[in-house]
Amino acid sequence: MQLWYTEDQTDNVKFSMKVKKHLFSEKSEFQQVDVFDTHEFGRLLTIDGLVMVTEKDEFIYHDMITHVAMATNLDIKNVLVIGAGDGGTVRELTRYKSIEKIDMVEIDELVVTASKEYLPITACKLDDPRVNLYFEDGLKFVEGKENIYDLIIVDSTDPIGPGEGLFTTKFYTDCYNALTEKGILINQNESPYYSENAREMSRAHKKIKNIFPIAKAYQYHMPTYPSGHWLFGFASKQLDPIKDLDKEKWNSLGIKTKYYNTDIHVGAFALPTYVKEMLEDESI
Repeated sequence: MQLWYTEDQTDNVKFSMKVKKHLFSEKSEFQQVDVFDTHEFGRLLTIDGLVMVTEKDEFIYHDMITHVAMATNLDIKNVLVIGAGDGGTVRELTRYKSIEKIDMVEIDELVVTASKEYLPITACKLDDPRVNLYFEDGLKFVEGKENIYDLIIVDSTDPIGPGEGLFTTKFYTDCYNALTEKGILINQNESPYYSENAREMSRAHKKIKNIFPIAKAYQYHMPTYPSGHWLFGFASKQLDPIKDLDKEKWNSLGIKTKYYNTDIHVGAFALPTYVKEMLEDESI
């Protein structure tokens, strides 16, 4: 008998992986968490039946969510990560000796527990002494904070369930207030390809653009996410991700990456015409 994991990416599109073994399955007060061992993608973490992380392609996501901001401002010292229970974002951040503190806020401790047990490839640096783990609501955590963080990374699920509030104007405003003068916000910004994802992509971008003087979107290729074409948002009070990129200084650090490089950094902001139009369309 063959075992397959299948995700309903839309009402009309399914994505399947052949499974060797179902390693973990547990429901928290927030969501259903599962880990599978697959033939093609290695270990796979799903939340409520949606792909979060696979061993084979996680490096793409985690490279692009961290290094774009870090190469724009190499003086980042204090970081807030919201979500990111698999640990991959924190793993990449800990590669920078200049970072002094990483506060990671994950609402569901079960995600971290499962990742530590079954996905050490991403969760391997959660015990770094610079990392402070908080198992609470990121929305409440960031409320009332002012001028604290040089970088905030919102590594969220889709805007459903526990992740819904991380796509609101109030939350983005709280992030703005919590950032320092040269602070940067990076957010998971959905996909332009399928209509439901595209609508949330446009809405999130517009909210952030109304708050931050600099707000741009950049793209990356994620094979296991719907359509494979996904975006992050880059927002800042002062810094531009292209003009303020310090290629020479970042490259001098000698950080070995599998996906990110400073050419990709620049190219990722060159969006297809249809994506530009959707981001600028006020009717969406």
